[in-house]
Amino acid sequence: MIFKFIIVGAMGTGKSSLLHRFTEDKFYTDCPHTIGVEFATKTIEVMNERIKIQIWDTAGQERFRAITRSYFRSSVCTFLVYDVNSRKTFNQLNGWLNDSRNLTNPNSIIVLVGNKIDLENRVVSREEGEEFASENDLFYIETSAKTGEFVENAFTLAAKEVYKLVKAGTLKLTNNQEEDSVDIGGGKTKKGGCC
Repeated sequence: MIFKFIIVGAMGTGKSSLLHRFTEDKFYTDCPHTIGVEFATKTIEVMNERIKIQIWDTAGQERFRAITRSYFRSSVCTFLVYDVNSRKTFNQLNGWLNDSRNLTNPNSIIVLVGNKIDLENRVVSREEGEEFASENDLFYIETSAKTGEFVENAFTLAAKEVYKLVKAGTLKLTNNQEEDSVDIGGGKTKKGGCC
């Protein structure tokens, strides 16, 4: 099975760093801002089944918002990321949340991620994050892409929740997710078999 995850949030929240930490277990101190979309995969085991997670890391700049919106389609999980050291990124969450709710399957899950907990100039409390998550029926976790703290947990827990929904029949995967294929630029590439 393939699960498509999308990472959204304001510029500078550490979305790309979360992607790199989870897929490569690396942190780049000089990580440039994403232009458009970045993509990576990682295969994990969930309840004795191999799951390939496709992660689409989107640009946080407003000028790329239209491009970003097109990547919500067929995602089964949205990581809604803010920087716990930036009130501005927290205040912008509603716009990203509305995009996720309007553009994804209504049964897909949304995980609110408070990132950069390793820094000491925190301005958004854990309680504020938990309250926003509770009010909006979101999962909530805090992470540090720099140290790796809770990054693996965030993706694994999200994959387990998606897996439960898929097995219960509540969340349907698109054909390309079931067939272990990826649609990039209009063409379909399948793994294995012929044709």
